[in-house]
Amino acid sequence: MASTTPDVRADAAHPIPPVTVLAAAGIALLQAVAVVAAALTGLDGLFRSSGGSSGAVAALWLLGLAAWAVFGAGGGLLLVDGSGSRLLVVVACTELAVLVVAFLVALATPSLDALGPGLPVPALALSAVAVPVGKMLLATAPSATAWVAAGPRPRERAPELSEDQRTLRVATVAVIGVALLAVVLTNPADAGTGTPSPVSTSQH
Repeated sequence: MASTTPDVRADAAHPIPPVTVLAAAGIALLQAVAVVAAALTGLDGLFRSSGGSSGAVAALWLLGLAAWAVFGAGGGLLLVDGSGSRLLVVVACTELAVLVVAFLVALATPSLDALGPGLPVPALALSAVAVPVGKMLLATAPSATAWVAAGPRPRERAPELSEDQRTLRVATVAVIGVALLAVVLTNPADAGTGTPSPVSTSQH
């Protein structure tokens, strides 16, 4: 007897994931980008404020943010691929636990007051709870569960690159590297340091 259970991927070779899957993955990817942006924004101040023995703490802190971004984005991509929602849910549960701990610590001691940008840390923690809870609800919705139950979508073998395409790829990477190096060399120094940039020096 043929199964009457509908296959969510049987109608097309490349089906579109459900809205719940796309929403959960979108939140995860945007959150990963926000974590990377926050880490890069506070990188200079973090290493300036940490000296000597606290440098290792700063490095571990940055490593933790990088792992958070990688695992968060990876969980969203795995959900879209249909490989599973476990990683996304685990990351969301970890985020929720960290927020609960931050909320309790902020209520008990003022040690986290400096982290809040003008707002109380307990209020920020309560506001941020919506992100991991939303990801968990979307990733465990019936449509998302059916998408994961159908298994990963088939992957087509990528065509082999020709010699000209390989050369073009290497040349493109080299041009990008040279452009980034030129930006670094010609970047003006901070106004507070009083050190002129190479461009301003050449103009005098």
